[in-house]
Amino acid sequence: MYRLRAVLAALTLGAPLAASAADITRIASSFEENDPFDLFIDVGFERTQNRSKITREQLTGTDGRIDATELWYKGVDSRLNIDLSIGIYKDLELSFGLPLILQQNDSYGYVSGTTDANSTIVHNRLNPDGSLIPGGGEQALFTVPSTSKRGGLGNMRFGLAYAFFNQADDSTKPTWILGIDYEAPTAKVRDPSQDNTEATDERGNVGDRVHKYTLYTSFSRKLGVAEPYFKAHHTIPVTGPGIYSNCFNSDNNPPTLGRPGNCGQGPWNRKETGIQAPSTTGFVFGTEITAFNSKNKNQQFALDLRTLGNYVSRGRYYNELSSALRKLLATQDYFQVGGMIGATASAGEAFRLRASGTFLYNTDHTLTDEDIGKDLDGNGTIDISDNPAELNPTFDYRTDLTSRRFRATESKTFRLELSATFSF
Repeated sequence: MYRLRAVLAALTLGAPLAASAADITRIASSFEENDPFDLFIDVGFERTQNRSKITREQLTGTDGRIDATELWYKGVDSRLNIDLSIGIYKDLELSFGLPLILQQNDSYGYVSGTTDANSTIVHNRLNPDGSLIPGGGEQALFTVPSTSKRGGLGNMRFGLAYAFFNQADDSTKPTWILGIDYEAPTAKVRDPSQDNTEATDERGNVGDRVHKYTLYTSFSRKLGVAEPYFKAHHTIPVTGPGIYSNCFNSDNNPPTLGRPGNCGQGPWNRKETGIQAPSTTGFVFGTEITAFNSKNKNQQFALDLRTLGNYVSRGRYYNELSSALRKLLATQDYFQVGGMIGATASAGEAFRLRASGTFLYNTDHTLTDEDIGKDLDGNGTIDISDNPAELNPTFDYRTDLTSRRFRATESKTFRLELSATFSF
């Protein structure tokens, strides 16, 4: 019994040391002289909402090519995050994370002034291969308004981080961490061709079957009541063997591919027609300000102010229109810039509450930007008539051709996070 009390006391004494750094440079450390073991359990709720105005290129007789407003898009992602961080040696941390996605919904509605009567989405007269619908008929690209729904267990995350310097151990140095996170494709693959709208009882999956490796480094330095910090990160996607390809549903009715006969032929294999996840590079710069600190009662209240920026590269993946057009869509690269404000309250040595709100502005980007094909014979052109094998099977004349493409504009992301941390 005496030994058990001694161990529990040591664990409790170790918790405040690791948790004293800014949240972005927190690290679990074990086998220290005054910190034999660290374990953090984070349980949080996260709700992210993206709202974008969807425009479409149109040719007019007087103004040439214009961007006509069509839709409002709203995407809502609500999830519970469970994370575990363990100190496996001095300033060396191993972490695990698993999200439970409660809802991942996409909703579409007309902007003011657009209706079924004047929307180009409804009055579509082309097939995906560019031919006219027989008899001068029309076939809507998708139904407006509509809402799709998905959910389930998300991708599991594993992380390893090491603090080369730790201000908690040496007050003359800042805290400097280098780490890597690996997101494993454990979630069930999402099939965008499925109808997951409110008209059905089915809820779609959320997985992309892509391995993601995130390299990051972060710094912080305690300066009185303020602790400025910086983090830089880069995510490298690697497609796995179970990725989804648009060619999986080449016989869709209504069709979604311009040249389904090329699927699996020549260069148009699964890698070429499947998901091509974007890489992401970003930074975080901010300051944590301690507004209240009672060491005797182990109570603390701090404000967290951040500036964020991300670059998302070009790729083919699930974007704002994938639920509507029922396929992976080639998406132009774009930037995200914004900020976050948060508050952290410690109600003892082993318990902490945190709340934050994030706003991001996403620069305008094209949502349907598939390449028309490849120059296979080396003559310098893509011969869609003389050599149809060069035509990209996922290219859709209705949405990917210049003057018919869709774009996301006025795009904004809002995120609310509430979490509790238990330190042992």
